[in-house]
Amino acid sequence: MKMTPEQIAQYKGVFVFAQQVDNKVSGIAYELLGKAKELAESLETKEVTAVLIGSDVKSLADSLAEYGADKVIVVDDPELKEYRTEPYAHALSSVINEFKPEIVLVGATAIGRDLGPTVSARVETGLTADCTVLNIGDFPLQPIPGKEDEQLHGQLLMTRPAFGGNTIATIACPDNRPQMATVRPGVMQKIEPKKGAKAEVIEFNPGFTPNNRYVTIKEVVKAVSDVKDIMDAKILVSGGRGVGSPENFKILEDLAEALGGQVSCSRAVVDAGWKPKDMQVGQTGKTVRPNLYVAVGISGAIQHVAGMEESDIIIAINKDEDAPIFDVADYGVVGDLNKIVPKLTEEIKAAKAKKQA
Repeated sequence: MKMTPEQIAQYKGVFVFAQQVDNKVSGIAYELLGKAKELAESLETKEVTAVLIGSDVKSLADSLAEYGADKVIVVDDPELKEYRTEPYAHALSSVINEFKPEIVLVGATAIGRDLGPTVSARVETGLTADCTVLNIGDFPLQPIPGKEDEQLHGQLLMTRPAFGGNTIATIACPDNRPQMATVRPGVMQKIEPKKGAKAEVIEFNPGFTPNNRYVTIKEVVKAVSDVKDIMDAKILVSGGRGVGSPENFKILEDLAEALGGQVSCSRAVVDAGWKPKDMQVGQTGKTVRPNLYVAVGISGAIQHVAGMEESDIIIAINKDEDAPIFDVADYGVVGDLNKIVPKLTEEIKAAKAKKQA
């Protein structure tokens, strides 16, 4: 139902769902706080509030303050020890109904993609998923001739890829509050933490009564992997379909080892079953920001570029001189990767050996 202007005026401030798992704040929470600070500067109320949900999590409030939270609302209850849709949705929707935020940001993690839509439905507002850009501005973007006075100001403009990444859509939620968005990890940047910063801590508990929507967790089995998260890597050597075969990735692994980096890949590689999903870079994979990104045998589809274009330096190696990847690369090498990559690895190893001698 459409809200009246008077109802909309009651909603103030920018709230961030500060995801934590096993009493450790997820990196996406800090990224969203940085963006929330920027958005809040453009609004009348410049406050940023983190919503921390869990069991025995109050001690995490200080770290949220260091990354930009002016207030931290803590919903602490034994029912919230592990993530379950029903109690978490009840907690966050209760916070929204009680404190009336103008904007709510949620990370597009496995948890956030489940929680965000559930909560938006309960508080009867819209949600834009997988946003890549968030700004405060006018809606419609261009005033409609003859209806200039109907253009709304101070709206959250949520931009996301649409139609498989072939176009970009900017979406607003002018008639309801809060304005909600999920944001993929790695898209926004953390601010420099202010050591020793403190936030006002507000404890809030709406009460939890288990019902038939409460899932019972019998056992938690955690995946064990020796592979580091590619989102944390400073150097990535990424392979695409052009690598030719899963066995050929050994060439890329050798280069990554010589550089002190990790191997990642494109969606085509994952779809072919050559590499696991957690190594995929792109719109349907992970967004990365390494200091060096070496794209080998990757054509450069817009879906892939969306996940790596913020890398500091991009080097592309491809036999097709017209490959779109060269449009975003800082350095490009046209040729056979089977000859170029091993030679590059040899040169890097030789340079390192010479330096150590």
